[in-house]
This record gives sequence, C-alpha cells and structure tokens, in this order.
Amino acid sequence: MNWGTMSRDARDASYNNSKAVPESATLNAARIQASQAFRAARPGHLDLVYGSRERNKWDLYPGTDAAAPCLVFIHGGYWQFNRREDFAAVGEGLASHGWHIALPGYTLAPEATLTQIVAEIGAALDWLAANGKAHGIAGPIILSGWSAGGHLTAMGLSHPAVKAGVALSGVYELGPIRDTYLNEKLQLTDEEIATLSPLRLPVVAKPLVLTYGTAELPPLVADSRDLNALRAAAHQPGALLPVAGADHFTIFNELRSPTGQITNLALGLVR
Repeated sequence: MNWGTMSRDARDASYNNSKAVPESATLNAARIQASQAFRAARPGHLDLVYGSRERNKWDLYPGTDAAAPCLVFIHGGYWQFNRREDFAAVGEGLASHGWHIALPGYTLAPEATLTQIVAEIGAALDWLAANGKAHGIAGPIILSGWSAGGHLTAMGLSHPAVKAGVALSGVYELGPIRDTYLNEKLQLTDEEIATLSPLRLPVVAKPLVLTYGTAELPPLVADSRDLNALRAAAHQPGALLPVAGADHFTIFNELRSPTGQITNLALGLVR
C-alpha cells in the first residue's frame, strides 16, 4: 500500500471491515444473540460500576474456582461503536475450561478522547484488582480484546494486575487512522498518535499473543506482524497466530471454541 498516493476513498476502504466482509451483519447478529443467551444464563454479577460515566461498568462471569484465570475481554468497534454486552459469548471457550470471564465497558468517541478511553480501561483494571475477590475472581488476569480492543489490550498490558495479553486483529499504529473516516469522531492529536500507538512505545515485558485472520484487511495484518516483530527484537515472549482463512469477524470462532487455536494459546499462558 502506498498510503501517500491513495485517495481518501481508498484509505477509508483499507480500514472498513464491514464493507470488506459482506456477511459481517449476519455474523455480528449471531454473536449478539449468543452473547444475550450467555449473559442471561449468568445474571449474578452484571452492570457493576467502576467509574462515573454511563459506560463505566463491568459484566463479570465468575467460574467455580476463585483462583482460576480471568479473561478480561475488551470489545472493539474502532473506539466509537459497540458495547460490552454484545461480546459475552467470546468467553464461551475459556469458560468451558473453568476460567472467569469479565467484560468492561468504556466511553465511546466522540464523547471521550482516545486518551480518556485508555485511562478508563486502566481504571477498570484497578477496580477489578481491588474488588474481584468479592465476586469470586482472584486468579491471574489475562487481558484480551478485538480490533480497537486489541489496541487497548496492548496499551493495558503494562497494568500491574495483568499477567499476559491476547490481542485479536488489533490496530497498533494510529498515524494512518487520522487520514480516514474513523478520525471524524476520534480527532486524534499528534501527542495521542505518538503516545498511544503501541508500535511507537517501549515493549512491555509480559507475554502477548497477537492474532489476525489471513483474510483481514492489509493494515490490520501488517500491524499485528509489525508489533510481533518489534517484541521479538526485544526478546519478549508471545506467539504470532495467523488464523488461516479467517476474516475480521470469523476470527472469534477460534476463541469461542473450547478447542480453538486462540483458546489453546490463552490456556498456554497460565500452564
């Protein structure tokens, strides 16, 4: 991709996952329906407030063993779409192995800047570290997320409560985003691009699994590969998993399945 010579339409298309996957609406609807069922079956620890804003809430799905690992999954949507309730089913695979599942909400752009969103995830993790035991969650935290949630996973990896990370189809370089439709709500500043792009930051010395679908859009593939290369050059652990044939939406299958490739890599982080 020659970004400097591309038209605005071409730049927009290079990050437009919904347009790139014609069946994305059907796939999203199926995930939302499964998440509603997952949430309805586990109503005991929902809508727990961690901050002052409307979306500053947790949904917790404790397992039976307090010491079991906890998957904290951050939803995606380019920091401006979606909600935590519609991603609960992503935890099905690890829940079947006895893991706790936890999903934080966060304020979306343009109501919050990306700086504020990153800070909210930090505050959410502070809350879970302080209050998880009261809800039966006391094991190691594995931070995970998809798309924008993958970015927030990379940014949150340094939190002292986090043991390791699993990022799906993330965005790790923010510079190109400013040249697309996504920036109409984000309004990224020069400082944010410099300080909130994981590819521009010092490597965090914790395991980070990076995954992407081989049918993803080129910038998302490149970001995952580049971040893995950066971490490998710093001798930091973490697998790079290209999921053969998966796109931005079907990649969830490898985490929702008890025997999925991403599920197995997550299990390996705590073995």
